[in-house]
Amino acid sequence: MIKWADVIHFTNKGNPTPEKRVEKTEDEWKQILTPEEYQVTRLRGTERSFSSELCSLFDPGIYECKCCGTLLFDASEKFESGTGWPSFTQPIKENAVAYHADKSYGMIRVEVVCNVCDSHLGHIFPDGPQPSGLRYCINAISLSKVTK
Repeated sequence: MIKWADVIHFTNKGNPTPEKRVEKTEDEWKQILTPEEYQVTRLRGTERSFSSELCSLFDPGIYECKCCGTLLFDASEKFESGTGWPSFTQPIKENAVAYHADKSYGMIRVEVVCNVCDSHLGHIFPDGPQPSGLRYCINAISLSKVTK
């Protein structure tokens, strides 16, 4: 189980090695993503809170990266955070996501990206439910749900 100390370690010392890498040019990403998906996933944007029905869906399933199809989160780790974005307590595997310091907007946060294609997913915070205490606050537009 990943804890906040692990997140800080990955952010400062390096992320787990992904199983593979997917790299495309910006033009290739633009061809396969909608403008809004591109803005969020490739340009590190943020969708409006409460703009996706994915926030209130808690059916079983797996969530994968919209850009490359990497499995990222299991719905069993999803919880209602009240923030307006889907929230999870753990990634599906330790090396599914990567962590980067984000000092934009006068804040210090930890950005979460797909470890395979570097798609911006959202941010992680140490205010989630136990036992991990983590809240992966993820843009719904960066995910696709795969039914179990």
